Amino acid sequence: MTASRYAFAFMLAFGGIAAAQAQEGPKDEILIGQTLPYSGPLSGFGIIGRAQEAYFEKVNAEGGINGRKIKFITLDDAYSPPKTVEQTRKLVEQDEVLLMFGSLGTATNNAVHRYLNGKKVPQLFVLSGATKWADPKNFPWTMPGMATYQSEGVVYAKYILQTKPDAKIAILSQNDDFGRDYVAGFKRALGSKAASMIIAEASYETSAPTISSQLATLKASGANVMFGVVLGKFTSQMIKGAAELGWKPDLFFVPTSASSISFLEPAGPENAVGLISSSNQKDALDVQWADDAGVKEYFAFMKQYLPNADLNNSNYAAGYHYASLLVKVLKACNDDLSRENILKQATSLREVSLPLLLPGVTVSTGPDDYLPFQQLLLRRFNGKSWVGFGDILDDR
Repeated sequence: MTASRYAFAFMLAFGGIAAAQAQEGPKDEILIGQTLPYSGPLSGFGIIGRAQEAYFEKVNAEGGINGRKIKFITLDDAYSPPKTVEQTRKLVEQDEVLLMFGSLGTATNNAVHRYLNGKKVPQLFVLSGATKWADPKNFPWTMPGMATYQSEGVVYAKYILQTKPDAKIAILSQNDDFGRDYVAGFKRALGSKAASMIIAEASYETSAPTISSQLATLKASGANVMFGVVLGKFTSQMIKGAAELGWKPDLFFVPTSASSISFLEPAGPENAVGLISSSNQKDALDVQWADDAGVKEYFAFMKQYLPNADLNNSNYAAGYHYASLLVKVLKACNDDLSRENILKQATSLREVSLPLLLPGVTVSTGPDDYLPFQQLLLRRFNGKSWVGFGDILDDR
């Protein structure tokens, strides 16, 4: 072999090694990237990232993952898609992160969806319930981290069919993909009965000042079941508005994302009594879980790593919850921390338990089933807290 051929062969071998090292990162570190809104109107969700920073600090203090320490780089995107693109490119091309994890929002993640798949960078456990994140055929490097909005809609419809098969249903939904996904799942589960059971539908724009006219129209329909696919201030307006109209549907549902006490308080907690939502996680503040091992583990972590945190803010528990799931995936990779193996392990979870999941709820995924959470427990607001009831339902 000539000297030039030796040189060429060496370059090929070295190039392959360099590419592998770039993909796996430094041998003593696991580089994880994330974008979250640390500023702007949704900056409250930044707490999720702070909790995850602390969790990975705990993992590192305990020896890391298979001998490697986690380096977590979480950047502010202000919930602005152009900023998400800028920060994600920096994380991938300059910081050379191994994967993106737990970034928040539908529009923001959508802005980097094709880019990350084109680069074959895992986009794991997206914090959005949009159905599009579970599309292994077209976007194999992206996985959702929440129960989908459609799955939640299915669960509510199943409960109605079981308990009030003669229901007259009214639907109020946000006029965007968030609202449409919920309604699509709800109607899918009602099946052929949807046309007769749903007697009134209305929608609203996120720019609207109020939804009072829609509520008046829905009440006038004579509906005795209400499904409100609402967010933020519209949750408060819907609950308070229905009470002011003297309308008390037999069953009244809101999405998990609308169930925060911060949305219920402006409406008057007394007006929200009987409201139904769903969850797959334990409410760490609920006394029924006071002696639960997983909840005790969470509070011990918070006391040690975030002693000044407001424990009433559920975003800390959310951050802890999703970080514990990612650590399960990374540990399953053993010594092979290539992007391909990370994706393989994330899509091969089998009835994985997590500290804050409700009893009976586990995480399972497959190469053709990217949805980690498809089980939900209905819960009802009693004026002070949410109380689970019935059996765990799923979208299978």
